[in-house]
Amino acid sequence: MATRFNPGGYKPELAGASTVSKVRTAVEGLGDLMDDYEFHYPQELSPDNLDDVRRALDGHGIYAVATGTHLNPRYGKGGISSPDDGVRNAALAESLEAAAFAGEIGSQMILWPGVEGYNYPFQTPYQDSWARFVDGVGQVASACAEGGVSLFLEHKNSEPAMKIFMRNVGMTLHVIHKLRSQGIDNVKVNMDWQHLIMNGENLAEYAALLAAEGLLGHQHANSGWGTFDDDNMVGATAFMETLELAVELRRAHYGENGERLGFDLYPYTEDAVGAVKRSVLQWRFIDEVAGRIEGDSLRQAQQEKDAVRAYELVYAALGA
Repeated sequence: MATRFNPGGYKPELAGASTVSKVRTAVEGLGDLMDDYEFHYPQELSPDNLDDVRRALDGHGIYAVATGTHLNPRYGKGGISSPDDGVRNAALAESLEAAAFAGEIGSQMILWPGVEGYNYPFQTPYQDSWARFVDGVGQVASACAEGGVSLFLEHKNSEPAMKIFMRNVGMTLHVIHKLRSQGIDNVKVNMDWQHLIMNGENLAEYAALLAAEGLLGHQHANSGWGTFDDDNMVGATAFMETLELAVELRRAHYGENGERLGFDLYPYTEDAVGAVKRSVLQWRFIDEVAGRIEGDSLRQAQQEKDAVRAYELVYAALGA
């Protein structure tokens, strides 16, 4: 739980803990509240520790493997978008290894390009860097397709790069449609809720838009104050936005084709297992309320753009 103000982290007793140790703690604390887990490749999960991690998972699965370029200092100024051929080739090779690994273990893959961007005006050859980035994503997606794996793209506006190239839903769709024009169609979107909230992107609206395009691939559930990637517990803030999202996920029949709700939390000072457990339970409550809201009455109110009637239904579902 490090920050730039406290590189040692607020939980120094956990420094150096192995992935296996962390998994055991999570599985023992969360039990059946979690189905599967996600890991970064190669820092958290690789062929070297796969068997040990699987034993620690105790029957739980590995749903997704995420790229780990943001965890490697070599890629501080970009990986697959780097103008340095040596750096780019190394980053691309690592990402392609991650795609192959995901195929071998039967998981999905997440690509979050947090280091693909820039920090200053005049620093970056935009056109060339974007071309390298899209090409790199296309190569990773093609490698995923060979293993029967979907690739989920996750956008964010900043951090660690101050201006990440793929920093909003529109830019993410630009990448996906560029790839579709090349015949690459196994790429969807991973909606990290706080990343959208930071952008002022309405969760429910974008879930509905992506579902209509068949691009609603995965969810990273969390919340935050809206100005930074807080990764707080689900429903701690942005409650109404999260509740409306739950309604739209139901309308999209999200989960019926194996889609999952992942919990991407960063509890700097809180108990990690406790924060995840509370998030799961709070999401279950939110989803149950959404089930009481969704129906013909809400659809009629929305058809008439009647916000007053809509909120009568919302608050009635909450017990008012």
